[in-house]
Amino acid sequence: MLKAGIVGLPNVGKSTLFNAVTRTRKAESANYPFCTIDPNVGVVNVPDARLEVLSKISGSAELIPASVEFVDIAGLVKGASAGEGLGNKFLSHIREVDAIVHVVRCFEDDDIHHVEGSIDPIRDIETISTELILTDLDAVQRRRDKLNKESKRGDKEAAALVEIIDKIEPHLGEGKPAITCELSDDDAALAKRLFLLSAKPTLFAANLKDSELADAENNPNIAKIRDYAGEHHGCETVAISAQIESELADLPAEEAAEFLAEMGVSESGAGQLIHKSYSLLGLQTYFTTGEKETRAWTIHIGDTAPKAAGVIHGDFERGFIKAETVSYADLTACGSIAAARDKGVYRMEGKEYVVQEGDVMLFKFNV
Repeated sequence: MLKAGIVGLPNVGKSTLFNAVTRTRKAESANYPFCTIDPNVGVVNVPDARLEVLSKISGSAELIPASVEFVDIAGLVKGASAGEGLGNKFLSHIREVDAIVHVVRCFEDDDIHHVEGSIDPIRDIETISTELILTDLDAVQRRRDKLNKESKRGDKEAAALVEIIDKIEPHLGEGKPAITCELSDDDAALAKRLFLLSAKPTLFAANLKDSELADAENNPNIAKIRDYAGEHHGCETVAISAQIESELADLPAEEAAEFLAEMGVSESGAGQLIHKSYSLLGLQTYFTTGEKETRAWTIHIGDTAPKAAGVIHGDFERGFIKAETVSYADLTACGSIAAARDKGVYRMEGKEYVVQEGDVMLFKFNV
């Protein structure tokens, strides 16, 4: 299962958010730096209203949502790349995740200490970004020497990686994250073997006071973060209140909706965060549905039908024959599989078919 790591400075709300998103109390949340040492891990269901609709069409006895893994990583501080604040250990935890959710503190609270003594979201983002970039610079410089030796022995892949480092190193030297370095598709795929921290897909989570969330779109800090994230990281920003999400985590769905309405908020920030993290990881959902269960299956965007079948069982991929397929929109518009067949929108797809988000599928295989 792919992992999204929650990172940020100490005391920005990472552990509170992790507990809310995972609906657990695994992560200690306290008013001092480094209350998290070892990373906390939780599996999170991806909210999806389509499951309920499909289950009614099929009369399913059970609903099984897609899921994604979140990791709560201890706060980084200035100098982490040189070992400050147990930095080397925490940076290694970031290396093990597939995407980054960077929590940025936007709220004032005299009772919660800020390691820099004041609220400045852009300064805080740049502190974390700089540490990741410095770590990557050190990594590519050390890797270059080894790759040069391998290249001289005729290793073509090593030679290609040296050429990629020649492009990435000056980019990092300008204080820019590796993910914004322009590379061809082939080079970008090969560059993954460098395991650079600043090359990981990133989502910013701007953490507001509970009273500020309803008017988040007019919050100057949110505007600053969105502009900065788009220009310097090419990524999105979600406005959240970790405190509100913490309170919602203990409520049934109906009561949670009422609570949000009272706060003047239409949608949980945690729900948005989960969905955006899911897509950040390059994932999408297809469904299987029947009387026994309606289930959301997780695959990579661009996966073919046999690959999608293999998520259910390896035999499905090895013995793949065809996939009976209908889009979610067509199936719900028709109201049943039989009606979808009659209207010609229920179709047979072969091995080359690239599965689309929301496809409802039934696989035929033989082993």
